Amino acid sequence: MSRRRRLTPLALALPLILLIGACASNAPQDTLEPEGPIARDIDNLVNPVFLVAAVVFVIIEFGTLALVIKFRRRHDDDELPAQTHGNTKLEIGWTVLPAALLAVVAVGTVATLFEVENRGEDALTIRVEGQQWWWKFLYDTDGDGEFDDVVTANDLVIPAGVDVSLEITSNDVIHSFWIPSLNGKKDAVAGRTHELTLNADDPGTYVGQCTEFCGLSHAYMRQRAVALPADEFEAWLEHQQEPADMPAEGSEAALGAELFATQCSVCHRARGINDDEFAEQGGDTLLVGEAPDLTHFATRGAFAGATFDLWNDLDDDEIVEADEIGEQLNRIDLEAWLRDPPGEKPMSPTRRGMPNLQLQEEQIDQLVAFLETLD
Repeated sequence: MSRRRRLTPLALALPLILLIGACASNAPQDTLEPEGPIARDIDNLVNPVFLVAAVVFVIIEFGTLALVIKFRRRHDDDELPAQTHGNTKLEIGWTVLPAALLAVVAVGTVATLFEVENRGEDALTIRVEGQQWWWKFLYDTDGDGEFDDVVTANDLVIPAGVDVSLEITSNDVIHSFWIPSLNGKKDAVAGRTHELTLNADDPGTYVGQCTEFCGLSHAYMRQRAVALPADEFEAWLEHQQEPADMPAEGSEAALGAELFATQCSVCHRARGINDDEFAEQGGDTLLVGEAPDLTHFATRGAFAGATFDLWNDLDDDEIVEADEIGEQLNRIDLEAWLRDPPGEKPMSPTRRGMPNLQLQEEQIDQLVAFLETLD
């Protein structure tokens, strides 16, 4: 069998394999399924541009193949084919037509950019800080310009149906923030602030992923945007500003709170639980100087950089929605995390990420009971 015949099936199979690989019954990070006005503006630009690009691709590729086949050299033919150099009409045509196409695309692109970038001027502003390997979200609720009223992680909670302005930065290397169904991506760079506006049509949970290679656990640095109705968002915001409640004395959760204060205060804080211990020890052993604030840990849908669900996915749609938070604790993953964090998520040996504290099973049960009370 000739080499050409051997390669033909492979050449035909490769596009089919790529097509099948692009198909999915459930693709929550599909950028072609916009669920907000900003993402929809981008989609309305992408679709016609992609169509134009597809038409140009087909014309160029099939035109090239046709020319190659028609004018291929034959053994008994030493004459050159007719030359088009100097044909003024052709040269003007294949210069003007691409320029006109690019001009049309440019007009649409610039108009969309202005539309997207000019949103969010009077919107709620949230500060987003990326670090290896999780996202921190800070809210300024009193309008004093200080983002210290609410501090949370993994779940970016926003009101549905309105613009929300993000100020994105990084505490270490370059990361990239991306909720594909709500807007495009924006890099998080240390020492700089990049603005991005989100708007979700309806209440729901929209997932994303860090899209800039940022080290060992880059693939485990995910994020969730949880859009709530306006009244629920205001209630959430008010509750997040309150300190955590100390568990009932003598309970398993109370023992977990004591263990948390002694073992975890070096990195984590839960306001109302370990304020004094955290003031003395907090950040001393961390290369980045901080770990997620756990004051209202149980109000989140995920943990460990949103790698694991904190609550069971009751409707099996692979996303823990707001109404599933607080229902059934995902004890399996939470216990596994406390038992051996580096075994669950790759950690750097240079004090980035949670170490293995060599906890006993009884201590793990106590910590899980305590963490479940942080609502």
